[in-house]
Amino acid sequence: MRHPEFPLSKELIYLNHAAVAPWPKRTSIAVSQFAQQNTLYGSSFYLDWLKKETELRTQLQALLNAPSVADIALVKNTSEALSFVAYGLNWQAGDNIVSSNEEFPSNRIVWQSLADKGVEFREADLSSNHSPEEALFALVDKQTRLITISSIQFASGIRLDIDKIGQFCKDKNLLFCIDAIQSLGAVQFDVQKCQADFVMADGHKWMFGPEGLGVFYTSPAAREKLKLTQYGWHMMKSTHNYENKPWDIHPTAQRFECGSPNMLGIHAFSTSLSLLLEIGMETVEQKVLANANYLINAIKSHPCLQLLTSEARHLQSGIVLFKHSKMTKEALYAHLQKNHVVCAMRGEGIRFSAHFYNSTEELDKAIALIPQT
Repeated sequence: MRHPEFPLSKELIYLNHAAVAPWPKRTSIAVSQFAQQNTLYGSSFYLDWLKKETELRTQLQALLNAPSVADIALVKNTSEALSFVAYGLNWQAGDNIVSSNEEFPSNRIVWQSLADKGVEFREADLSSNHSPEEALFALVDKQTRLITISSIQFASGIRLDIDKIGQFCKDKNLLFCIDAIQSLGAVQFDVQKCQADFVMADGHKWMFGPEGLGVFYTSPAAREKLKLTQYGWHMMKSTHNYENKPWDIHPTAQRFECGSPNMLGIHAFSTSLSLLLEIGMETVEQKVLANANYLINAIKSHPCLQLLTSEARHLQSGIVLFKHSKMTKEALYAHLQKNHVVCAMRGEGIRFSAHFYNSTEELDKAIALIPQT
């Protein structure tokens, strides 16, 4: 039986939350209501819309356990936020950045683009060491300025110990940047505990939000290290004083929001987060990891499937990667898509990413559809 908030088409088995998630029913209703209100009344309710924007910032503060709502900026996507960091810091020739060889392009090419400034981008091999964190630490030297890492890797699903990395960065006086797009909405996340300086994530994956709207967290001390690269009315201290001459930079993370907010996206994102916060991230994480573990066991029992995701519990996330011994990943992906299993082709195989609402019956059906010869 379908979850009441996810009345997906009956033939679909949706296992692609690490890519683009479906909206909850409540989000679809909220967007329709916003559109109708705008159609009938234009901006007459703009002050109410601003309250929804404030609510979203508060929800994101809670989701990240940020010290203050002032630490939360609403950005277009993860890539934009990473660019704010990469081009906001004052680099010196000879500086280096430590990351991994498994990063999504957004958390790789922006740092590689600093090569013309004499900045080196170092990639640790997360699979070559018993501890992926130690693989990162081994590349750090006196010229390292920052460690940037995905809290959960998009293809392999490796979940790093970000608390351990954060403590290392503090001990070494390094900046710590986290691409949290595969964590937020799937597992519990605490920016204070992991001591992150910068955290960013789009809303359209595990958080069930729309594309084109994400979160950018900065600690107060780290925020002051970033020079601004975008300017506009919304990043001024006196935001609605349009005759503001001279002007000052907004004292909070709103300084990274140069122009008009995405009000339609704000209504959608806030409504989707309300579902996660109602359920509670502890419960969501338990169900996400239980589904992942269920898939791992089913894959191991299948005669033709090889598990690529780590079986170590402390490394597990909502992402499960596997391959077929007799079919190419391209052929298996086409077969699954034809049979209405929504998933992704990543790395060396097929990626399943089930959320809290997916049933074990759905997972069984997806596995049963995979040829055994």
